[in-house]
Amino acid sequence: GARVCVIGGGPAGSLTAFFLLKIADRIGTSLEVDIYEPKNFGACGPRACNMCGGIVSESLVQLLAVEGINLPPELVQQGIDSYVLHTDGKEVKIRTPLNEMRIAALFRASGPSDAEPGRIAGLDSFLLDLACSLGARHVETSVTKVTRRDDLPLVIDSKGEQKSYQLVVGAVGINKKGMQLFKELGLMYREPRTTRTAVMELRLGRDSVSKYLGSSMHVFLLDIPGFEFAAIIPKGEYATVCVLGDDVDKALVTRFMQTDEVRGCLPESFSAEQIVCRCMPRINVGGARNIFDDRVVIVGDFGVTRLYKDGIGAAYRTAKACAVTALFHGVSGEDFRRHYWSTPRRIEWDNFLGKLLFSGSFFFRKLAFLRAAMFAMTAREQKTLTTKPRMSMILWNMFTGSTPYQDVLRQGLMPGFLSRFVLYCVSSLGGLSGRTALTEKKKS
Repeated sequence: GARVCVIGGGPAGSLTAFFLLKIADRIGTSLEVDIYEPKNFGACGPRACNMCGGIVSESLVQLLAVEGINLPPELVQQGIDSYVLHTDGKEVKIRTPLNEMRIAALFRASGPSDAEPGRIAGLDSFLLDLACSLGARHVETSVTKVTRRDDLPLVIDSKGEQKSYQLVVGAVGINKKGMQLFKELGLMYREPRTTRTAVMELRLGRDSVSKYLGSSMHVFLLDIPGFEFAAIIPKGEYATVCVLGDDVDKALVTRFMQTDEVRGCLPESFSAEQIVCRCMPRINVGGARNIFDDRVVIVGDFGVTRLYKDGIGAAYRTAKACAVTALFHGVSGEDFRRHYWSTPRRIEWDNFLGKLLFSGSFFFRKLAFLRAAMFAMTAREQKTLTTKPRMSMILWNMFTGSTPYQDVLRQGLMPGFLSRFVLYCVSSLGGLSGRTALTEKKKS
């Protein structure tokens, strides 16, 4: 008979409601779960979208299937069976391990601004409907205040209606108004560190997407100041461009789009008019602090998420940990500290290792011989089945986010990989020196 309020109907909020109701039913406990979400996820463009690349990793697809959540075919806009790495005017295709196509490219809402409403299925709407199918109630208003009355959280919505709950779950994402709700509650919440990124939707048409991008996600390692990572993701008749870096701005995005590597992935006739949707959201790059108290807990990237990758996977993990803690241990601050906090803490520790890896990628962007060695080693692995694909696996796991960063770091420190990579570095240095000498000779 307890009542639970979930503020935010994105993946973290909907999955929390899903797990609460599913587990409660299994153990014979009745719950009322209200999901406060004012957005209409069935709409198109920024007003319904939660602004991300829209990639669901292979490991998450499997985890969701185990939970009985099977992504319907109409939700998946494109199955990704390979990655193409672009650097220094060259490219190499990295096939999915075991040649299995399990990575899904999808939209969070019902497509970009110019899409026909109702034609494209979105992930957020699917998950929200899934939670409601188990008994959750979708309250289509925003929450304006959360306070306490008689030791219970009291939720006041935009219509002025008030309701007490035994538990309030915050899943509002990187949202200033949502963050302020919990600060006013006295949670001592400290918001996460964020950085700005850029997301664009290009309408290319199915034929052009198939011809220029295929079923591959195209990843770019380029020497551009402030640039960290970028990808172009095929999605049916659209392609999503994601640019990550140190507070990305319009100038950096323009410079990236004008590089030969990017232009080679797009039709010659491509023009700015084909950019039908764009945004520059802030993303979580450092976990929040004080994310739980008595009868209050925060899930998803409102609290912590994986660095640059697999945000939906982090939402799944924190949502399930929250539901298990509440139903099997309790809803006090101490309960959440002992049984929930370990999940966000593991994600944060893995992100720390991820930052070390991305810091190391700085040298690859700046030093041509490292890029050449990486490219040559990957190309060799993809051509022969007799060579262990050590570099290919490291790049695959970095790009997909389907493996913890600690596993990627462990792979990169294996003696077999390091010794082989050093040989490629020596060979690349010799090749670059020879080409430099030849160029100087031609000039003279």
